[in-house]
Formats: sequence, C-alpha cells, structure tokens
Amino acid sequence: MAFIHEDFMLSGPTARELYHAHAEHQPIIDYHCHLSPREVAEDIRFQNITELWLSADHYKWRAMRANGIPEEYVTGHTHTAWEVFEKWAETVPYAMRNPLYHWTHLELKRVFGIDKLLSPATAREIFDECNEKLKSPEYSGQALIRRFGVEVVCTTDDPADDLRWHKQIAEHPFGTKVLPTWRPDKAIAIENPAAYKEYLKQLGEAADKNINSYADLVEALQKRHDFFAQAGCKLSDHGLDTFHAADYTMLEIELIFKKVLLGKKPNTGERDKFYSALLHDLAVMDAETGWTQQFHVGPIRNNSSRLMRIAGPDTGFDSILDLEISAAGNRFFDHLDDEGKLAKTILYCLNPKDFEVMATMAGNFNDGSVPGKMQLGAGWWFLDQESGMRRQLDCLSQLNLLSRFVGMLTDSRSFISYTRHEYFRRILCDLVGADVDSGRLPASEMQRIGDMIEDVSYRNARDYFGF
Repeated sequence: MAFIHEDFMLSGPTARELYHAHAEHQPIIDYHCHLSPREVAEDIRFQNITELWLSADHYKWRAMRANGIPEEYVTGHTHTAWEVFEKWAETVPYAMRNPLYHWTHLELKRVFGIDKLLSPATAREIFDECNEKLKSPEYSGQALIRRFGVEVVCTTDDPADDLRWHKQIAEHPFGTKVLPTWRPDKAIAIENPAAYKEYLKQLGEAADKNINSYADLVEALQKRHDFFAQAGCKLSDHGLDTFHAADYTMLEIELIFKKVLLGKKPNTGERDKFYSALLHDLAVMDAETGWTQQFHVGPIRNNSSRLMRIAGPDTGFDSILDLEISAAGNRFFDHLDDEGKLAKTILYCLNPKDFEVMATMAGNFNDGSVPGKMQLGAGWWFLDQESGMRRQLDCLSQLNLLSRFVGMLTDSRSFISYTRHEYFRRILCDLVGADVDSGRLPASEMQRIGDMIEDVSYRNARDYFGF
C-alpha cells in the first residue's frame, strides 16, 4: 500500500466515513495566506520543483539546518536547483514525525501523482518527473489553485499597497476570488524611528495625505481602509508580541508620535500606550466596516545574529515568545465591546500555553449577534502540525463551540500548501470519528455530525466572512 492512501490518518470506520462522505470534496476557503498577488496575477510558471518547494519555505530551511546542511544550500543561492533538491531529499528521511514528512509526501501525491517516498535513492527520479510535469500549463500558479478547488484566497497586504495586482486578477478572473487582507503592522511599529518615518512617507503618498500628527496618521489609515474595502477586503490581520491595553490620553499619543518623528526611540511605556491607541482605532475601523479582525500573537523574530548577517530577516530563525497576554487582551476587547465597536474576531496563539487563555478570552465577549463572533483560530506556524491541530480542536471544543469554527487556512507562500486543508480535515474527522466509535458522541446523530464536519471544512468560513 502507498504511504499516502485514501484512509491516511483515518484510524477508525467512522473517521473514514466522515472524511470521504463529508470533508474530502468540500471547496477550500483560504482566508489567510501569504501568496504573492503579483505571482497569482501573472500566473507564475515554476522552472523546477526546487523553485516551487524550497525557494521560500522556512519550515524546510529549518529542517535542513537541523540535519546539518550548510547554509549555502539553504539560502545561499550558489548551487544548482538539483544540488539544493538533493540536500532536501537527504533531509526528508530524517524528518519522520515532523509534519514536513507528511506534507512533503501529500504534495508529491496530490500535485504530481507520485507515490514514492523521497530519499537520496529516489531523488533524481522524482526531481526529473516533477520538472517535466511543471512544463505543462496545468501546473501554472492559477491552475494549481483551481486544482485544489479553492473558492477564495485572502492575501496579506500593507495599507500603502496600491492593490493593482488584485485589480488585475479581478479584471481577468480565473475561477478563484483573490481578495486583499489589511495588515497594518508597519503603521504601528514605532520602535525604529528612521524606518517608521520612511514608512509614513509611503503611507502618506498612498493616502494623498501629509502625516505630521497622530490625527493625520489615523485619517490616512482610514482613507486606505476605505480603499481596501472598495477592493473587496473583508479581513484585517495583526502580528503582535502580545496585546496592548494601556491607559492613555490623546495628548500623550500625539507627544509620543512627535517624539518618533524627531528620530527618538520611544521607551517601553510609550510604545505600549501608542500600540494601545492605534490598535483600538484600527479595531473601530474594522467594526464600522463589518470586517473580521485577526490577531496572530506570540512570535519572537530573527533570533540568530549569525543567520541575520548571512540570510537576512525572516528566513527561518523565529520562535515562540513567552509573554503574558490575558490581562491586556481582556482589557483591549472589553473596551471595544463596551463601546459597541467589537468586530468579529479570530485569535491565534503561537505559544501552546495560550490556547485555553485565548479560548476563554474569546468566550467573554460573544454577544449573540453572530455565531462564533469571537473564536480561537486554527493552529498557527509552529502549531499547525498534528498535535497542535488536535490541541486547538480539543480546546475549542471544550471551551467554545467546535460546530461554529471557521476551519483551516494555509498561512503559506506556497501554491501547493492546500494539502494542509486536507491534513486538517483528516485530523478533524479522525478526532470526531474516534469520539463516535468510543461512545463519546452518539452514533444516532451521524447526520448532524456529518453536517458539522462540512460546516467546519467549508460552510462556516463562507458564511462568517460573507464571501
């Protein structure tokens, strides 16, 4: 039997029934990813499997380093596509029990129809077969998205972006809706005054607004927020170290903003106040526009000075940050809720200790207006592997409502990572199916359970986001 077979990861009869009858053929809504809108618009063609698989995959880079592969093969760009692929093939047999082992073989099977296990012995054959298939129009970027039955893709975009690639896609549709997501992290990041001032110039030009005060900043962001809404945007996203909910006055915020414009670095207290103010004002914009806001909380980035010098930022040496999030998070959402300005909200933790914290935080502020208005998001980054997914699903089930969950996302730059949706659905069906087989859920309710699987796989996201 092939490693990736029809009942892969489905350990019982009910799991298999739920997956094949209810989850397997549901469309995909990828409501959070990092695909390049330009690459989608231009219908990118990949020259080889190395470019498709390894050119921007930090997960694989970390595994190769852990396997003793020199950096010149990881991010060095000095070796041929075959030489780099060969090093990845050397790594894969050592990746057993790492999610990359499953994802690698799922992608080979689903994208290229290859059942062989990747190893040094099979590397050349797999490399050549993949490269030959990549020459076909069926393997262009848009064709790959269509192959997986993706209805909606939401990219991640800066407020200063002109969204021209999204416009081009809309004018030349290919069967999948591609929408922007508002990611205003650079508008908040005052820690580096020089970089921040440079960003304000870009934002001001995009908004046709001179930004000389905090009030100007909010006005410019509101103009860009309106622009994104007109382009079909329905979500915002924030990448944060922790939540911020300090007390502040507008005079304090204006003085902090002026200090940064003068090139002076804010202290920790000033940063906390500024973040608290601007995150609140951005959340109000989201609520008034009817968007969903997402908060990805908990990374500490670029930890290796050596790799920073060699490969630059964001090349696979981030990790989990261990900060307290509960008090500030509850205060932040309480302020918005009390003002009637709390948008639909999805909370993602990177530290597994925060699953229950975030689930109970979300449960505090549901108001009966929307099913699952605030909810715990999918396992993210270091937690989008089997144990992380199971932990998230268990926590969500026990402290909120699994039936209202909006399901999986890719959070990826890859055109073939949609197998992660399959991976998630198999785990979901295995978890729920085991509960039925053990008597923890009633077998007499299989129709309702099947509906729940379909909802979590697809319908909840479709309805929640209003696509």
